[in-house]
Amino acid sequence: MTQHRRRLTAWLLAAVVLAVVLTLYKADSTAVTEHAAAPGATASAPPPATDPPPSSAPPPTSSAPPSPTASSAASEPSPTAPTPACTSPGTCGFPDERSTGPRIELERHDTGNMSVKENGTVIKGWDIRGSLDIYANDVTVIDSKITSTNWWGINLRPGYSGLKVLHTTITAVPGKGPDNGGVNYAVSNMGGSSIEVGWCDISVFGNALSMGQGDLHDNYVHDIVAFRNQGGEWQHTDAVISGGGNKGRLTIRRNTLLNPTAVDRGATAAVGLFADTGVVSSVVVDGNWLAGGAYALYGGGPGATGIQVTNNVFSTQYHPAAGAYGAATAWNAGGAGNVWKGNRMSDGRPVEPPPAS
Repeated sequence: MTQHRRRLTAWLLAAVVLAVVLTLYKADSTAVTEHAAAPGATASAPPPATDPPPSSAPPPTSSAPPSPTASSAASEPSPTAPTPACTSPGTCGFPDERSTGPRIELERHDTGNMSVKENGTVIKGWDIRGSLDIYANDVTVIDSKITSTNWWGINLRPGYSGLKVLHTTITAVPGKGPDNGGVNYAVSNMGGSSIEVGWCDISVFGNALSMGQGDLHDNYVHDIVAFRNQGGEWQHTDAVISGGGNKGRLTIRRNTLLNPTAVDRGATAAVGLFADTGVVSSVVVDGNWLAGGAYALYGGGPGATGIQVTNNVFSTQYHPAAGAYGAATAWNAGGAGNVWKGNRMSDGRPVEPPPAS
């Protein structure tokens, strides 16, 4: 009997011990589960570390959205990021055959070399086989095409003003011109005031746009054809040429100006600002695509003032440096009002102003 009681007492003690152990285990397990569910509880947060974690440790993650400041900073381009490359004029927003020339159907006119002598004449929708010699004020040629075998396509004579040539194709027949088969000027301004040439498709002529003052914008000058003059010398070729001595402003903006001719056949420039008849002044060359020539740009030379060359793309399509010898020359860095800014190569490299020549 006594032995039986002792066994019962032992079993009761063992049961009590087991109950206590199970209670303590459950309490400890519950505490661990609750801590894992609330990692941000301040009561159990560890003190901040004084040393940074090792570099191999993964960065902390967070589901919180980025702050507005961080988001806007990420969306802004780095100020040191290179400018993207341009592959061709048209794909980079410069004029080409799709954005220039007539916008309407044309009617053929075999005018030959025609003189215009009535002020305010408007020529629209004409497909002209010949050239226009302007002896009148405020003449407009628009939505037309000129195929010339003369020295020029359109020539404004001295003493007249107000010429506008818009949305027109001006070309010539190689080998049929009077200068040993060559032709010289698509549009020539011999007048005493500015003219406007815009959205025109111009080709073949050796010095395509020739003037000291005018507003030349959104034009596509291409496929210039070299030729020997009557003296047997190669004629200089330029997409735009100015001889200096001008009284007004010459603005050259948003044009594609290509001179693919070889240097040994007279190639000079895409834009040639020369002091042939006087000092070059008051010229804006802004936002153009320039390619070809000995140099793509001649900047006016010594004494030139008020020359602004800004935001142009110097293309590598004919030469690695835009022109055969470089992007630009004849730049008067110390001239009053001369500005060189934002110019780059078509591959994105900045173009620094050339040294004084």
